[in-house]
Amino acid sequence: MRRRTFLKISTGALLGSVTGAAGILSWTPRAEASTIEKTFFITEGYIEQPDGVDVYFRGFSSNTNSLNVPGESLIVQEGDTVRITVVNTLGTNHRFAVEGHGVDMSVSAGSQRTVSFTARSPGTYFYHDSSNTPYNRLVGLHGGLAVMPRGSSDEVYDGSPRFVQQKFWLFHDIDPVWNQRIRDGRTPGTQYSPRYFTLNGLSGRPPGAPGAHDPNIDSMYDPRSQLKGSIGDRTLLRVMNAGLCQQSVHCHGNHVEWLTDNGNIRPDVWSKDCVYLEGDMGKCDLIYPFEPPADAYPPVNTGHYPMHLHTEMSQTAGGGLYMFGAITEIVLE
Repeated sequence: MRRRTFLKISTGALLGSVTGAAGILSWTPRAEASTIEKTFFITEGYIEQPDGVDVYFRGFSSNTNSLNVPGESLIVQEGDTVRITVVNTLGTNHRFAVEGHGVDMSVSAGSQRTVSFTARSPGTYFYHDSSNTPYNRLVGLHGGLAVMPRGSSDEVYDGSPRFVQQKFWLFHDIDPVWNQRIRDGRTPGTQYSPRYFTLNGLSGRPPGAPGAHDPNIDSMYDPRSQLKGSIGDRTLLRVMNAGLCQQSVHCHGNHVEWLTDNGNIRPDVWSKDCVYLEGDMGKCDLIYPFEPPADAYPPVNTGHYPMHLHTEMSQTAGGGLYMFGAITEIVLE
């Protein structure tokens, strides 16, 4: 089937379906490998940004009437057979690739194809459209895949520090001029100038701003992004960067344990307040330990803290709206 009309999507349609009420990815280890099946629909449309501007996107979506940017985060177990069907509703050719797994499938306009592969080494991986690199990925065709170690529910890799719960933090930066150029079937010819910065497809809203505290549009309260737990609720953060800008992820309240860097297990686990995140599909695995904040006086076990990026532009939208960028809240309950 061929998509002939554009979706006009409110940010409320962006929420994925893999998270529970608290936005935590559930996982129960299995003794035997299984077959995991998923269908993505390549759709397109416009998503309104915090300054009211509609920006063109494409996405690996859950159905033909949605536009999901990023696509749904998936979690599987080492050794599982993963079967992905991609339905291309657009009038342009695309591809579906999974890094680290030898998957790079073409999907012609108006057609659908299925690929099966075995989940390999435990870790965090992008799936994305590898055609017209990096433009189709930048316009929204990307998502995250986690491979859990066989039989383990609380390790990133065999012998890693353990965690209680896990989330994806997928960052993106967006140049609306480039997105529109891609929509028109042309190659961007201007300098890349991102004006919007998102976490799991959403931007923050400062207190008092329209949409503040609305989990459908505010990344501070989006359950996929907001980091919430009590002392001891060690949380694995699968941090990924679909955009081109280099970033520095800064978590307040606790330092994080830095386990991997671009898929490589670090020889030493460092405790850091800021962790470098490469642009252009950079990634890292971190654990937020949910410990009593070390520098708090008087001592506390609860509180509200920010996570933000240490590039000033990433905290704005439209070139000047401060605290409308890639940010979320950390809640010690």
